[in-house]
Amino acid sequence: MSRRCIIILLPALCAALSVQCARIRVDIPGGGGDTTEPSAPQTAAVDSVFTVTLSGEDCPYADKAEYGFYVPGGIERLQGVLVLQHGCGMEQFGITRNYDLQYRAFARKWHLALVETAIHGSCGLWGNLASGSADGLVKALFKAAHKTSHEELTVVPWLLWGHSAGGYWTLGMLRDYPERIIAAVCYSAAWDPAWDYPEAAAEVPVLLRHAGIDDGDPSAQCPETAHHVFDKLRAKDAPASIVLNKGQNHNLSYLRTMAIPFWEAALRQRIGPSGALQPLDASKTWLGDTTSFEIFPEAGYKGAKAAMCRLPDEESAKAWKEFASTNVVADKTPPKAPYDVAASQNGEVLEISWKADADIESGIGCFNIYKDGVPVGRVPEAGEYQSYNFNGDNTYPVPAPVMKYRLLEKPSKSIRIGVEAINRDGLKSSITEIKYKP
Repeated sequence: MSRRCIIILLPALCAALSVQCARIRVDIPGGGGDTTEPSAPQTAAVDSVFTVTLSGEDCPYADKAEYGFYVPGGIERLQGVLVLQHGCGMEQFGITRNYDLQYRAFARKWHLALVETAIHGSCGLWGNLASGSADGLVKALFKAAHKTSHEELTVVPWLLWGHSAGGYWTLGMLRDYPERIIAAVCYSAAWDPAWDYPEAAAEVPVLLRHAGIDDGDPSAQCPETAHHVFDKLRAKDAPASIVLNKGQNHNLSYLRTMAIPFWEAALRQRIGPSGALQPLDASKTWLGDTTSFEIFPEAGYKGAKAAMCRLPDEESAKAWKEFASTNVVADKTPPKAPYDVAASQNGEVLEISWKADADIESGIGCFNIYKDGVPVGRVPEAGEYQSYNFNGDNTYPVPAPVMKYRLLEKPSKSIRIGVEAINRDGLKSSITEIKYKP
């Protein structure tokens, strides 16, 4: 059996020995672990969706830990991994977001893998990196690299998203692994960690969201966490920002609408030509006033800045202002038109199929079907094609429905069939039409 080398940090061991945390070399057997399909490395053109499961000695931090992966096909080399870490009790919903078409579109655009966790055990244990939960993520990435053609999964940097206890875990990662993090989003991070952050953390863009007095059990200290972490990071002139979502709560937020443009702003600047992380360009950063929500270019700003948000660029600053003011960032661009529209007769039914890419800003709301320019159907008949709830951002339905429509008609002459995509903010694509000849 082949063996490969992994470089990880072991905080618990370092703390026990009262020494500065060092990098430890650990050999991991190739091909180990419990994984679902695919059983062979993915081909270049095929998306890959699979789960790596750790248990027993590999998982001292939980009864078991599941890591659901989505790796977009057709990409020679990935440039990062988006890690989505749930909060206490949310593992009951399983792995959903690696099936989410909006996240997939984001991953495909930026050449990222997606990883969603489902850690079955005490969040008070796995939320603490000393339990081995950070090492568990690294092990899962090594096993995923073995199952795909992407050996770079073991070394590329991370985008992090964490809710509640997962936010606490994310802040622990910022403390221990700042050199591996492109940017981090904390959704009502809990438990107000007392630790300080190393100087390397001052290069990581961080977005902290809380809901004030409505943010869950007061003992979780979510508002205190956001404010105290913000103050610590801004004291280092770090690109940290904070948002209070009034009227929402611990589990209710449209944070995804802000997280994606925030990550995109970080990706535009942080990934260097060689793939190495680089600091933000100070000539592009913007400031945000947490009281008035006014925004300013940082270059040339003469006022006090320590209490102001610092965002990667003008675009992310505008998104922050909208999110802080209205609790959501509205999609302002229409989705791409459907493609590969086809129709075939099956008895008395005309079966229509198509393909469509999700809108990165707001996903897919529905499709409208047209015959000779007149609406004749909707997919789905009611509700949204694929959406997410606000209690942890879980995706539904899982997986997305098939892109098909059955028209109860047997045309006797040529007709025009059209398909139109509508995103979740109600913006429409152009209509893609074909001529069907019976």
